[in-house]
Amino acid sequence: MALKFFDKLSQNFIELLNDKDDYNVIIEVKNMEKSFTAHSNILKHRSSYFRRKLENIPHPNENNIKTITESSISAQIFEIILKYIYGGIVNLENVDARFIFDLMLATNEIELEELTNKLETHLIDTKTSWLKSHFSFVYRTIFSKNDFEKLENYCNDIVAKYPYLIFDSDDFTSLSESALVSLLKRDDLQMKEIKIWDYVIKWGISQNPVLPANLDEWSKENFLTLKTILQQCLPYIRYFHLSGDEVLDSIRPYKRILDKQLWKDIDQHLLSPKRPVKSIILPARTVLVTELPFRADGSKEPFSTIISEEHAAEISSWIDRKATIYSTTNIPYKFELILRGSRDGFAPQTFWDICHGHAGTVVIAKVKGTDEILGGYNPLAWDNSNINNKSMKTKDSFIFSLKNGNIQNSILSRVKNSNTSFINIRKNDQKVLGPYFVDFFMRSFNSNFTLDNTCCFRHNDGCHYEKPIRTTSDFSIVNYEVFKIIRKS
Repeated sequence: MALKFFDKLSQNFIELLNDKDDYNVIIEVKNMEKSFTAHSNILKHRSSYFRRKLENIPHPNENNIKTITESSISAQIFEIILKYIYGGIVNLENVDARFIFDLMLATNEIELEELTNKLETHLIDTKTSWLKSHFSFVYRTIFSKNDFEKLENYCNDIVAKYPYLIFDSDDFTSLSESALVSLLKRDDLQMKEIKIWDYVIKWGISQNPVLPANLDEWSKENFLTLKTILQQCLPYIRYFHLSGDEVLDSIRPYKRILDKQLWKDIDQHLLSPKRPVKSIILPARTVLVTELPFRADGSKEPFSTIISEEHAAEISSWIDRKATIYSTTNIPYKFELILRGSRDGFAPQTFWDICHGHAGTVVIAKVKGTDEILGGYNPLAWDNSNINNKSMKTKDSFIFSLKNGNIQNSILSRVKNSNTSFINIRKNDQKVLGPYFVDFFMRSFNSNFTLDNTCCFRHNDGCHYEKPIRTTSDFSIVNYEVFKIIRKS
């Protein structure tokens, strides 16, 4: 029988860490924002990473002290790591999911395998909402490291069924080539093949921003450039499972990036599908039968590519004028997707065509180049039939900015001039103006909210809402969604 007294041992070693009289190592972190003292024998036996670091410093200073610099780790995170090294204790209370994720990356770098594995499991078990709402960032980060098998498997299970979490993200074009190719290789990627082609072209063009915006202006060299960029991606498109219209509308304009034999075979296949071709015919992507639950309520599809369950809970509490925010397990409303820009298009007219007649809606927009998520709630119906602009009266409308990334706190701004809470735009202006909450509206003179910086927020003495939800006026978006808010039975 072995008697174990780890609690007291842990306490004694943490006391040793706090003892400043007997250290022989100084660790400076992130631009020398803070220095920590430690003991070389403990560091070497707890981390092979620190063993190598210390061995590479052959000569201590005149006080027999060695100095290590950790430029990529913050002081707050390193303090937790050091307490773990000495005492085996990590306190994750009152820290958010992003901090835990960054801590996991740091412990992996310092080769603390036990703690890294524990944090990885903790994120999957308890922070799924954050992982999904920041899926693109998580995906790109872990696959660039290739050290997080559990998270890689978790992401792969999701991305096969919900590829729009990657393809619709505002940083999709910064995805590494290897990550994109790994997606294209999957037979179970649940996306229409022509959409996959469109995204591949978008990614390829973004890798060389000097390519002309107008395809009609492209030279032979421009097409060769794109072909070179996409040479690892093009073999995994399932060309022979596209319709004739899809080939004519989307593939043919870029036929010069395809090998001549492949284009000849595609053309022949459209005319005579049963005649053999020389090119390799990849199988059609499979439609999965077994669904992976994505939300706590068992929905088969992600309810949003922009907001999380926590955001939905907060918006629901604002609708009901609650002083406290609903928990994610007690959201009284279902957020039913009506429109998604990346799916349905970004033309202002599309909003009026799809949302006409829908009452009780929330508009969500992700601002380009920032962490901002802006939106508005309209308890009444959108109406596209007006000859003149029609101001709508309600005291329950509000606009908002949601906590996200570097945005520390959400901002709720309720209507104060209820005579004009929002405007149903007249027919002649619907090609320019989308959802219009007076102080916050979406506008585009190019029939695409993502192309020009003319979406607008304004705040002055004559404003209709209580407070500003952002600091500057004009902006563009990368995606937007409209949800019908339905109270659960």
